[in-house]
Amino acid sequence: MADPKGFLKFSRAEAPKRPYDERLGDWREVYAALSTSDQKTEVSTQAARCMDCGIPFCHSGSAGCPLGNLIPEWNDQVRRGQWDRASDRLHATNNFPEFTGKLCPAPCEAACVLAISPDAGGAVTIKRVEETIAEVAWDQDQVHPSPPESHTGNRVAVVGSGPAGLAAAQQLTRAGHEVTVYERDDRIGGLLRYGIPEFKMEKSVLDRRLAQMRAEGTKFVTGCEVGVDLTVEQLRAGHDAVVLAVGALRGRDDRTVPGRELAGVHLAMEHLVPANREVEGDGPTPLSAHGKHVVVIGGGDTGADCYGTATRQGALSVTQLDQYPQPPTRRDDDLSPWPTWPYVLRTYPAHEEAGERKFAVAVEEFVGDDEGHVRAVRLREVRVERDADGRRQVVPVSAEAEEVPCDLALFAIGFEGVEHMPLLDGLGIELSGRGTIGCGSGWETSAPGVFVCGDAHRGASLVVWAIAEGRSVANAVDAHLTGASDLPSPVHPTALPLAV
Repeated sequence: MADPKGFLKFSRAEAPKRPYDERLGDWREVYAALSTSDQKTEVSTQAARCMDCGIPFCHSGSAGCPLGNLIPEWNDQVRRGQWDRASDRLHATNNFPEFTGKLCPAPCEAACVLAISPDAGGAVTIKRVEETIAEVAWDQDQVHPSPPESHTGNRVAVVGSGPAGLAAAQQLTRAGHEVTVYERDDRIGGLLRYGIPEFKMEKSVLDRRLAQMRAEGTKFVTGCEVGVDLTVEQLRAGHDAVVLAVGALRGRDDRTVPGRELAGVHLAMEHLVPANREVEGDGPTPLSAHGKHVVVIGGGDTGADCYGTATRQGALSVTQLDQYPQPPTRRDDDLSPWPTWPYVLRTYPAHEEAGERKFAVAVEEFVGDDEGHVRAVRLREVRVERDADGRRQVVPVSAEAEEVPCDLALFAIGFEGVEHMPLLDGLGIELSGRGTIGCGSGWETSAPGVFVCGDAHRGASLVVWAIAEGRSVANAVDAHLTGASDLPSPVHPTALPLAV
């Protein structure tokens, strides 16, 4: 059993980061490179803080990890130095633990019993343990292709190569189906490739998983927009089932702000995608922040990605705006009681490096120069309210506006859902009021034999939910094609995280 007093013996310790000036000078991941030996020593100590609770909320599907990762089990195996067993246990529930270990905001840690009270020293560093298990497994050549022993003769098309599509494809390939992943971009990975900056996850991490999947038999076709380059008729004729994992990439905009039409005002992905392409070696981005005052509108993950990208490109200044008041640094049990996702201030590594954040403010106007380019933003203090119908309203509360220099403004205020595409029209699929693709209890859409998973179904969400849905839809497709399935199905289409 676990050491029930481990959390009393050892303090919570995050992974060490590289110095600011060093990491701002390149695109490598922000965390310091440790030897495998040092990683094992430090992380074994962190894993020893896990108490193996009688009711492990950390892998509860609603409060913690939707994948159902058996966290107390691999924590104890790491504590005992059984790294190979820990890897097997982790991979049993998660196709890509290095993705979640680097990118997931860790609802498992929010639901950890040690997160109930600050007096316990904080949650177990589950995310760090998870990533280290995966990295040690790769370093020690413990990750191998798992091709199927036999083939069913069924052909499955997966449209989209983000984490949901890749998880579905790997599961279905291992079940013996012939799987082809179609991607309209020139490289595989979806937002993992072109949305996530290199400093959060180096693309070599993605490429080694893709090599594993190719060795297992999954086929990849790039530069192919299904519904255009491959018609719906050809898609149907060539495959026995289709999985739509097309994401929810329709960026939210605000055309009502005066000056929105000025040059230099863009959506976040218009900045992030070419920046990632530049790092891939495709040539300079046409939308660099170098030598510019940058204003990022939106306080979430995408905004932080723009923030860190701009500082690395050499921005003169970076200011991130959030319409909401600055959250507390510690959980308020009245606002978000354990084990719900806590309402607290989240500081990303990018925020530690440069720039500033402003809370409870909104852009009143983009101010242009004589050539029609943005030169400043006018900000006003605001309060977010709900009207009688529950609709969100942003109400100015200050008499005067503040003017902030701005040569590049980036809207990072979320996504409105699935992009409108010929594929959906050809399949006869209509989007829901939330801009997503609906499905029944078995993940099948209104088009027979066509299934959906990931952000396309859920709306913009976490990488861990995308993988969970990809694994679940694989179970549904396998059962659809063969009559039954032994593949895991960690979440139901209607599953939601526990929230207040």
